[in-house]
Amino acid sequence: MRIVLVGPPGAGKGTQAHLLAKTLSIPHISTGDLFRANISQSTPLGLEAKAYMDAGKLVPDEITIGMARDRMAQPDAAKGFLLDGFPRNLGQAKALDEILAEDAPEGGSRGLDGVLDLEVPEDEVVKRIAGRRLCRKDGSHVFHVNYNPPAVEGVCDECGGELYQRSDDTEEAVRVRLEEYHTKTEPIIGYYADQGLLVTIPALGKVSEVTERAIEALRKSGE
Repeated sequence: MRIVLVGPPGAGKGTQAHLLAKTLSIPHISTGDLFRANISQSTPLGLEAKAYMDAGKLVPDEITIGMARDRMAQPDAAKGFLLDGFPRNLGQAKALDEILAEDAPEGGSRGLDGVLDLEVPEDEVVKRIAGRRLCRKDGSHVFHVNYNPPAVEGVCDECGGELYQRSDDTEEAVRVRLEEYHTKTEPIIGYYADQGLLVTIPALGKVSEVTERAIEALRKSGE
């Protein structure tokens, strides 16, 4: 299957992408991983991206598209993939269509099988992200003031390190990110709906429940 995963920040895309990719036996391709791999390996695209990032500039779509094209051409993606964070805007969505059309066998089609939209109310997104606290000593220890509070406020249960809120996790910062999502990314939802590819599921509840909903929705869309 060739799937795109979309949804606002805080919808749980990373978690669901990992679980869905494992269940469907396809690689999980995230924009973050693409950038990290290309930069760490000093690929031509990675070096270009790093130059923009070091200068405090946005990385142009052409570079992101090039990274995605290269990754989807790798052998493990031949039978499918799950894209997380790409496409991020209409230009990238149209570029993805062109990439898949180029890869299609003569007289056949190898387009997307579905676009999974994780739906979460905006207030819940703010609550999820703004309540997140990270351990300053070990960043892998993550807590939440409502859903997973530490035994002692401000102290990591695992190592005793200080818990802190990232600067981009404040309510004000989250609302800015949401506005950017509505402006830049949300239009691709209508784009894929017009193609009959969009499948929207509520992303509230237990992680396992959301995964089950997603698998069932994708199964029905493929019938």
